[in-house]
Amino acid sequence: MEKDNEKLDLSGNLDGPAESQPLDLKAKLMAIQLSNVSAREWLQHRRETVKPWTEFLNTARFKTPKSVAPVGKRVVRNVEHFQSNYLFVFLGLIIFCLLTSPLLIVALAVCLGACYIINLKNKESKLSLLGHEVSLAQQYGAVGVISFPLFWLAGAGSAVFWVIGASFFLIMAHAVFYQTTEELEGFADLNMEVV
Repeated sequence: MEKDNEKLDLSGNLDGPAESQPLDLKAKLMAIQLSNVSAREWLQHRRETVKPWTEFLNTARFKTPKSVAPVGKRVVRNVEHFQSNYLFVFLGLIIFCLLTSPLLIVALAVCLGACYIINLKNKESKLSLLGHEVSLAQQYGAVGVISFPLFWLAGAGSAVFWVIGASFFLIMAHAVFYQTTEELEGFADLNMEVV
């Protein structure tokens, strides 16, 4: 009972965990820009590692493999060597597919426009539906669900599979038939003896 009557002095300078405050608009933009910086750095690295297009399209180096055995090594080496070039071939096919499908461009514009309007409206005030506040993620999800039939009618599924198929075909054809520098120098056919 004596301990209950005693008063302990607990005063002092203690640093507790920092209280998490909601991010203001500037902090959110800075966070977005940080993620964009890494994306920009990745894209810049891809641009720097692009091999010259004259080397990439050098028709004198396109030869059929002598047998099936070196095809695997040839594909791996060419994909490693021309990885950035293949990425730009893929992006070029995406742009080509979008430009040749105007309805798909309209569907994308409608979807992105709706997302932009939702973002602007959400900054002003939160949307409440039947007394419940609807979050930004739920609003974006609703746009996705509503735009799904629009993308289906625009042929987005076939466009995606066309881009994947055409990219795979072009990249694999280039990787299989393009001779590596080791093959040109004659080192690919050398078999080392164990000593």
